[in-house]
Amino acid sequence: MYSKIKIMGHPVHPMLIPFPIVFYTSTLFSFIIYAFSGSPFWFRVGVAANLAGIVMAVVAAIFGFLDWYLGIPSATEASRTGIKHMTLNIISLLLFLICFILNVGEWNAVAPVMRGAIILPLIGFLTTISAGYFGWTLVQNHHVGVEFTPPEERCLINVSDYDKRTV
Repeated sequence: MYSKIKIMGHPVHPMLIPFPIVFYTSTLFSFIIYAFSGSPFWFRVGVAANLAGIVMAVVAAIFGFLDWYLGIPSATEASRTGIKHMTLNIISLLLFLICFILNVGEWNAVAPVMRGAIILPLIGFLTTISAGYFGWTLVQNHHVGVEFTPPEERCLINVSDYDKRTV
């Protein structure tokens, strides 16, 4: 089960996922800093990071969906894990989108009023971490996107044969 969308042999989806994670984290912490400092600068950083996170999450999601749809056989445990990963990421994306919509109108305010600007990113951040668990499970347990050398492939076959034997 290899990634189907690659650049120079490297899967695109794993290259993109750090961006929404960093922007989502920046959104949360910028809004927290704004809540304590009252500086509109941090509110604007939070809104800008929120928008960047949404955009990059959509881009990463497109490539992730294509890898799931084209590269993982349906009716497998890997496919079900991929659906969990995808669902949690979509929930997170929607939470950050709602947060953005609620707060972008305050961009030019002298003293911006936050609307759900800590709780929505906090829940979205925690949802993203949960989605990351399932994404890692796809790589670690189901070897999605992992290309093995022929000797490694033989070792995997031998290990799985060994596990099936009864002692």
